[in-house]
Amino acid sequence: MARIALKFDEMVDSVALRRQLAALHQDHSDPRPKVLSLLKETVASGHKRAQDMLALDGGGTVCARRLSYLMDEIICALADYAARYVYSVQNPSSGERIAVGAVGGYGRGTLAPGSDIDLLFVLPYKRTAWSEQIIEYVLYMLWDLGLKVGHATRSVEECLRLSRDDMTIRTAILEARFIWGEETLFADMVRRFDEEIVSNTGPEFAQAKLVERDQRHRKAGESRYLVEPNVKDGKGGLRDLHTLFWIGKYVYRVRRGEDLIGKVFTRGEYNLFRKAEDFLWAVRCHMHFLTGKGEERLSFDLQSEIAARLGYTTHPGLSAVERFMKHYFLVAKDVGDLTRIFCSALEEEHASETSGFNRLIMGFSRRRRKLAGTSDFIIDNYRINVAAQDVFSKDPINLIRLFWFADRHGLEYHPDAFKLLTRSLHLVDRTLRRNPEANELFLDVLTSNRNPELNLRRMNETGLLGKFIPDFGKIVAMMQFNMYHHYTVDEHLLRCVGVLAEIEHGEGEAVHPLSHKLMPDLANQRTLIYVAVLLHDIAKGRPEDHSTAGARVARRICPLLGLSDQDTETVAWLIENHLLMSMTAQTRDLNDRKTIEDFARAVQSIDRLKLLLILTVCDIRGVGPGVWNGWKGQLLRTLYFETELVLSGGFSHASRDQRAKAARAALENALDAWPEQEKQRYTTLPYTNYLLTVSLEDQVRHAEFIRAADEKKLRLATMVRAMTFEAVTEITILAPDHPRLLSIIAGACSAADANIVDAQIFTTSDGRALDVILINREFDRDEDETRRAERVGKLIEQVLSGNAYLPEIIEKRRASKKPSKTFTVKSRIDVRNTISERFSVIDVRGLDRPGLLSAITGTLSDLSLDIASAHITTFGEKVIDTFYVTDLMGHKVTNESRIKAIREALLDVLESNGQGRREKSVQAANS
Repeated sequence: MARIALKFDEMVDSVALRRQLAALHQDHSDPRPKVLSLLKETVASGHKRAQDMLALDGGGTVCARRLSYLMDEIICALADYAARYVYSVQNPSSGERIAVGAVGGYGRGTLAPGSDIDLLFVLPYKRTAWSEQIIEYVLYMLWDLGLKVGHATRSVEECLRLSRDDMTIRTAILEARFIWGEETLFADMVRRFDEEIVSNTGPEFAQAKLVERDQRHRKAGESRYLVEPNVKDGKGGLRDLHTLFWIGKYVYRVRRGEDLIGKVFTRGEYNLFRKAEDFLWAVRCHMHFLTGKGEERLSFDLQSEIAARLGYTTHPGLSAVERFMKHYFLVAKDVGDLTRIFCSALEEEHASETSGFNRLIMGFSRRRRKLAGTSDFIIDNYRINVAAQDVFSKDPINLIRLFWFADRHGLEYHPDAFKLLTRSLHLVDRTLRRNPEANELFLDVLTSNRNPELNLRRMNETGLLGKFIPDFGKIVAMMQFNMYHHYTVDEHLLRCVGVLAEIEHGEGEAVHPLSHKLMPDLANQRTLIYVAVLLHDIAKGRPEDHSTAGARVARRICPLLGLSDQDTETVAWLIENHLLMSMTAQTRDLNDRKTIEDFARAVQSIDRLKLLLILTVCDIRGVGPGVWNGWKGQLLRTLYFETELVLSGGFSHASRDQRAKAARAALENALDAWPEQEKQRYTTLPYTNYLLTVSLEDQVRHAEFIRAADEKKLRLATMVRAMTFEAVTEITILAPDHPRLLSIIAGACSAADANIVDAQIFTTSDGRALDVILINREFDRDEDETRRAERVGKLIEQVLSGNAYLPEIIEKRRASKKPSKTFTVKSRIDVRNTISERFSVIDVRGLDRPGLLSAITGTLSDLSLDIASAHITTFGEKVIDTFYVTDLMGHKVTNESRIKAIREALLDVLESNGQGRREKSVQAANS
């Protein structure tokens, strides 16, 4: 890493600052406001210079040191001013001595713009009136400057006593650095701390710090590949590097990071440590400067700006922000590698000292024994380790065997083995990648019936997985810049393998019972599904469609893994079509016969259908928390069973009229207990489409709902049902039919912050509408969710009855929820007439915003289109909404001029380009 000039003298003119403070004291008026104003100006100008220099030289660590120097000079000048002018004493006693030290991150001599200023005021033995006055003056002035100041005032004895029992205090004093006052007093504390506290307590401190690190990771997020990482406290962040330095400083009794070379790190590894630290400091400082506060989460809205500040540019397949975030995650991975190397050295140094320390590093007492079936590996403290330092160089296949033996014997990994493996990655070449035994061993690890995710993850963390399969290496640490995906691409793939193993083990059956039921049927094809799950997103980040490119990659990799031509082609087909089932289930009308027939034609066989279902479930569940829900599972089950009927020859070929007649008869039979006159009336209300698409159970519920509303003479009525397993809530609306009805309902739901995921629109023979909408569930308890849905239903009734003004409500919500400027989604409108026999299908894709669905459905009504069903899908910030429509005569829209006008009107809604164009498009479509 190139050295960058510190330029401390450009941060603040210390001599001039002290001279100005002294001059202010000569003023007979109260100088405090002027002192405060001067210091505020000094802080602001210093931060401005630091930000400018960061933009010029890019040095993150240097920026943090400059800011620390700035604060040092301000505190020194302020304390000098307080002691000389505000509370001066002519002949100070021995007790009237004080030392001010920086502790925590500030003690290391590094500060981010929004960091806390942690100070330790050290006294000889007890507080005096003078020392309290000085301390209070300094603290209150710093607080008035708007700084976050953490502080403690203690005697030397108190510092030592408290640090014995409190690891946080012990860590703070470990980092303590003298700033101002009696330096001999401060040096005495540091010396006694080293002799009385640090000496012979290294393992105890290391154990406490690593346990603390694990707890911090659980709080900030276990994965280092979260797409909005915490730069300070997250896994692979700055605090992990600081933890290593704290332990190294404490255990090896060193003062500088360079002193760990030879004890823990090689020169190259220490340089990697410094590069990672410098990059993370640069990102953190930019974040603080950009937000004007101590923001530690690298959120989506910051990533693009910081990518630009750091000079990243767009390359084919990857945007500038995605390239920046890939670099970030690679650095986080380097931090993980350094942690393993550090722990390995630490354990070797102290393995014989305490069993507690060994347990900390995942072992117990120091026991070594042979590992059955090999002389190259041993069991060391219940972990697999190398038997000699030439294990990998003499036979590179051992790089894969390490993981194979660990899986076979259920062993964790010794850090020494990982350290040697990481340093031996250069041995992975074309010969090893094409070696049949190496590929067979890798396939065994991937398809293990134990814990394949764990061992693949370890393989990925060491860098071996990306070296052995170079196409996988291209997506390591690759981020997809959207709100839908929670993890990097490689992390997503590994989590999908974990989900597949969970399904195979019969765990989590309640989440998606069908996939668990089908898995045993695929025993002879389990290798295919594991390979497909690992590789399905392997071509992300390329200019072409990743599904098509991924299939091509699979056709190259699978033969190396030993798969036959037929199996290779099945895996390639699964990868090429891995989004087909999800998109069909979520964006198409599954009650439309042609949807099922087209999907069955694409799938071709029941075996492929089973494999594709399980791949789809793994893919959705591996995206991140909260993405999978029971409603998506229900859609997939419906699509599976309907397609299975077609593929097995069981799909009904009876005419539509015959099936409608049978359905109406079934409804009459279900209402047999009703009075004959009422039964006849209510069974004639539904049209054919309703009878063929709604289950008999729901038809009966709806009939009872309409009957109850009629008895109460209600023109408007709503009925709610919390669907626990599907994780959605159903609201049924009965109202006079109206072209803009769905638009009004959608607007009311938007105003109530209820997201519609599906909608079925029906009319009755007496001119009423019976609309069934499904909204995302918000509460776990059915009672709470039902009350919430009833409130949404009441708002819908109020809007439909004219007692609430919808545009005003939506505008308020839109104002409270600012539209995202972080993401851009290209708007697209497709009008298709080949997807359904009876309807034109309009696909709308664009950037989500409050009230969008209401605006779209309102425009469709203005275009004189009847909506038969709507399927609303949200992928983070992107919406894909599908509408099955006809013209007012019940026919498809086939006129090209009208289709063009529909596209223009809907694009105008998505892009919000003005009312005039929309009105012109609507007029053209209706002409």
